[in-house]
Amino acid sequence: MNRYVLYTVGKEMGKLYVIPTPVGNLEDMTFRAVRLLKEVSLILAEDTRTTGILLKHFEIQNKMQSYHKFNEHKAVAHIVERINAGEDMALVSDAGTPGISDPGFLIVRECVAAGIDIECLPGATAFVPALVASGIPCDRFCFEGFLPQKKGRMTRLKILAEETRTIVLYESPHRVLKTLTQLAEYMGEERYVATCREISKRYEEVLRGSLKDLILHYTMNEPRGEFVIVLAGKEE
Repeated sequence: MNRYVLYTVGKEMGKLYVIPTPVGNLEDMTFRAVRLLKEVSLILAEDTRTTGILLKHFEIQNKMQSYHKFNEHKAVAHIVERINAGEDMALVSDAGTPGISDPGFLIVRECVAAGIDIECLPGATAFVPALVASGIPCDRFCFEGFLPQKKGRMTRLKILAEETRTIVLYESPHRVLKTLTQLAEYMGEERYVATCREISKRYEEVLRGSLKDLILHYTMNEPRGEFVIVLAGKEE
């Protein structure tokens, strides 16, 4: 029996709002996101310092609680109990949509198990603008997020080398050259790729070409900013 399927008698259950936040440009924040962040009882934030800057910009005065990958397993049961008792809460990550390569899946799953209503607002996610701007077919694609750092990485690269759909990856600046080099080893250096960095910011940049071209570029130019890598799928 699921321990959360215990409904509060005589009191309306709260709701969990999953709220995307801008990946770079604060003007991408939606009116509804601002309103809900003002109205909820508590904001669950991946990093309260980062979210605090966002709240200050939009003049949102509300309570926050840290909710990240290091404490989510310990915190989730109590959070679900509070929502079940009638509190509305908002979940935000540092940037983008919670649950997409960020904390969020666990609390959503537990709220679903408890019968709690979940409302996920549409909004910012880094890979969508990168995919569309890449010029690579986006009618069919697979999103891989961050590749495994150690165990399973080579196996994953072998599988992706045979993927015929467009492939979307996330990568940090200090690992992007290594990742591009490994992709070339498994897929061939002529595979077409686009790298997108600093999405929606002043220095947003999209580079397109072969893996060989982009490896050469980042060998000569230090990568900066968070990256989305969009790869053409294997030709059928």
